[in-house]
Amino acid sequence: MLRFLAGKVTRGVVTLLIAVSAAFFLARGTGDPVREMLGDLAGPEQVAQLSAQLGLDRPLPVQYAAFVGDLATGDLGTSIRYGTPNLDLILGWLPASLQLAAAAMVLAVLVGIPLGVWAALREGRFADRFASTVALTGQSIPLFWLGLMLILLFAVTLGWLPAGQSTGFSSLILPAVTLSTLPMAQIARLTRSSMSEVLGEAFLDATRARGVARWRVVLVHALRNAALPVITIIGLQTGTLLSGAITVEFVFAWPGLGTLATQAVQMRDFSLIQAIVIFGAVVFVLVNLIVDLLYGILDPRIRDGVA
Repeated sequence: MLRFLAGKVTRGVVTLLIAVSAAFFLARGTGDPVREMLGDLAGPEQVAQLSAQLGLDRPLPVQYAAFVGDLATGDLGTSIRYGTPNLDLILGWLPASLQLAAAAMVLAVLVGIPLGVWAALREGRFADRFASTVALTGQSIPLFWLGLMLILLFAVTLGWLPAGQSTGFSSLILPAVTLSTLPMAQIARLTRSSMSEVLGEAFLDATRARGVARWRVVLVHALRNAALPVITIIGLQTGTLLSGAITVEFVFAWPGLGTLATQAVQMRDFSLIQAIVIFGAVVFVLVNLIVDLLYGILDPRIRDGVA
């Protein structure tokens, strides 16, 4: 188990280091970040002053070493526009993103798993084709367009729900439904595929022969054995929701990290953009690490195979 854990942690650290390096070098490889922040009308003295303030006047290897060293102590730098530590800004906007991502994932699981099970139990029939169509549509439809259509229908035309951020649970419904579409589709498709495979296993025939109720065969024996890949995709999608909900937050004016990232881009806040990217990478890696560990705990064959 220790070797399994060490291997997963090592891969997570390597992945995170690659993401951090990419954020560092891409931010400096697209031109002069100081000139981008100040604009073309800034004089040489202003550019030199801000470059020195950000440490961008030093050699690139020195900048990178200092950058990684600061990250190791939890220092994500200071926002140029807000004059506030980037980590404080991120943590201030994070709760809204967590609320939206949690609501979207709960909705995706509550719809996706039953839809996939239903399709697997009626493989090749109308229910299977219907569920497959719903899943394919959910994976294909642009979230930006879907969000606008939901606003047009339920907020503008019917007036049932608010179009943007407001107080109360109702403001969460439309953005959560929009954000849940893709993970719901992927969970449904993977559940259907995994359940179809498990339902054909011989041990289920033996279970049925013992007179076990059909619902118990499906929900306890079959679904439990089909759950491992589903847990994996849920974990992957959770990391994606937390770090990639920019489009949905922008459409619904949701005060989360996506909106903060949009503002940072509009204000050319190079330091804040870099911090948000790195924070998103950390969240994604940590979620995937947790999922891998759960996978190893639930299925000892995987853990033993690695060890």
